[in-house]
Amino acid sequence: QVQLVESGGGLVQAGGSLRLSCAASGRIFSINAIDWYRQAPGKQRELVAQINSGGSTNYADSMKGRVTISIDISKKTGYLQMNSLKPEDTAVYFCHVPLTATQRGIVYDTWGQGTQVTVSS
Repeated sequence: QVQLVESGGGLVQAGGSLRLSCAASGRIFSINAIDWYRQAPGKQRELVAQINSGGSTNYADSMKGRVTISIDISKKTGYLQMNSLKPEDTAVYFCHVPLTATQRGIVYDTWGQGTQVTVSS
């Protein structure tokens, strides 16, 4: 069906940067949007940023000014550029595609497996 594969996580010092990628694969015609969420240990999953196929974006207040979300529709890939990282940004980051048009119809709510981001102080 549809698979989302995240990459780009890792260990970085406070103040550093990381760029996460989320690639959609499968018999896909198109995706409508990509969201990024994160989940820290013992906490609920929270939205980080959203972008739709038209380029409209939405950011969590905690990340505004420090992250930029982008999407390459032709490559069916989304990106999350994170700068000025803080230890409290440590979490598993997940990408999510709300709607995917595939050869077998519409697939809703596809999640990636997550990528660990660890920010040391």
